[in-house]
Amino acid sequence: QVHLVESGGGLVQAGGSLRLSCAASGRTFSSYGMGWFRQAPGKEREFVAAISWGIRITLYADSVKGRFTISRDDTKNTVYLQMNSLKPEDTAVYYCAAADNISRRNSGYDVWGQGTQVTVSS
Repeated sequence: QVHLVESGGGLVQAGGSLRLSCAASGRTFSSYGMGWFRQAPGKEREFVAAISWGIRITLYADSVKGRFTISRDDTKNTVYLQMNSLKPEDTAVYYCAAADNISRRNSGYDVWGQGTQVTVSS
């Protein structure tokens, strides 16, 4: 089983960019689908983006499509979330997660990181 650690969060002004990273331990990272989710205060955790293993199919939430890009580097056991044109409503704790197959559902993922805070000021 993999262990996930997110990094790269912080405070940014609206319109700015951040790149989140999720480093995974374990030699089987390349066989996991990876997802990013986020949870704002008082709200449920929601799907942001996912990337499959192998042919790297990607999924995005409508709210981030065209602004965020998910990618992975299996040689570094790391998945990334490039976030551009950030908005105050993107403010949340961002979590990465691993699964056998990607989906938009929280319940589809078996392993979760501890999260990293992203705050976008207006």
